[in-house]
Amino acid sequence: MDEIAVLIPCYNESKTIEKVVKDFRSALPQAVIYVYDNNSKDGTDEIARKAGAVVRYEYQQGKGNVIRRMFREIDAKCYIMTDGDDTYPADEAGKLCEAVLERGADMVVGDRLSSSYFEENKRPFHNLGNSLVRGAINSMFKSDIRDIMTGYRAFSYQFVKSFPVLSKGFEIETEMSIHAIDKNMRVENVIIQYRDRPEGSESKLNTYSDGFKVIMTIAKLYKNYKPMGFFTWIAVVLALISTIFLAPVMSEYFETGLVERFPTLIVCCFVYLAAMQSFFAGLMLSTMKQKNMQDYEMNLIFLDTEYKDKIKNEQRHTNELRSL
Repeated sequence: MDEIAVLIPCYNESKTIEKVVKDFRSALPQAVIYVYDNNSKDGTDEIARKAGAVVRYEYQQGKGNVIRRMFREIDAKCYIMTDGDDTYPADEAGKLCEAVLERGADMVVGDRLSSSYFEENKRPFHNLGNSLVRGAINSMFKSDIRDIMTGYRAFSYQFVKSFPVLSKGFEIETEMSIHAIDKNMRVENVIIQYRDRPEGSESKLNTYSDGFKVIMTIAKLYKNYKPMGFFTWIAVVLALISTIFLAPVMSEYFETGLVERFPTLIVCCFVYLAAMQSFFAGLMLSTMKQKNMQDYEMNLIFLDTEYKDKIKNEQRHTNELRSL
């Protein structure tokens, strides 16, 4: 088991990966630097290998797929996730590691938005999108994560081995944030400096298509993690629409004793039924989610035991080698 593992997912980062690997080797000499190449065509893997990184491959395209592979294959006491584009300073990594190894944090967020992000990032829609996503998630999930979309994070062993990666692309950071909030994990925000990509290095993030994916991910995760709230809102909207259309029909009935718009009455009754079904669906799903939360907590106990056993076995092996 590594003391610290630096995880760098890469796709065509030949212009910057050498500097990133060397910077992290200098900042964290005790760490193992892993570069996972995601079908690069510019020799990123060879450059990273010559710079001293352990290079592995993920052939399914997408950052989420790369993170899934990393989390499955690597065991470490502390994980640092960063990008290969040299936008995150390696000398800040020690602060992130300290929060995990010394203060027991499960996820540490490298907060760009509280420092230099809005000045350094030259893409105004990215700035707006980051602010909107942060506000939406913190409002819906009652949290205080200050940078939802940052790619600079640290994780504990328990987080990595209990996080079910479902996203395939850049929406992975949103999924991580919501997972940590929902599972009541210890999250810390550490302010970091951010610098824009160097000239000649192109972002793989598409402002509009990937932004839409992030919005859909938030909606999907809100439905999955907060089913009572999600389906109650649907029930309220349906009931309100039905009431608006039913009010004139009932007014006429009380005045004349006749119902002249039977189709409207029938449709409104069905919409009311749909509202009731939505509410009870949320009620049932929230009960199922509570059971899943109980199972998850039991799984954490198992992971904690496994983690301690691995450390004991490592120490025993080290002592045996010393005694030879």
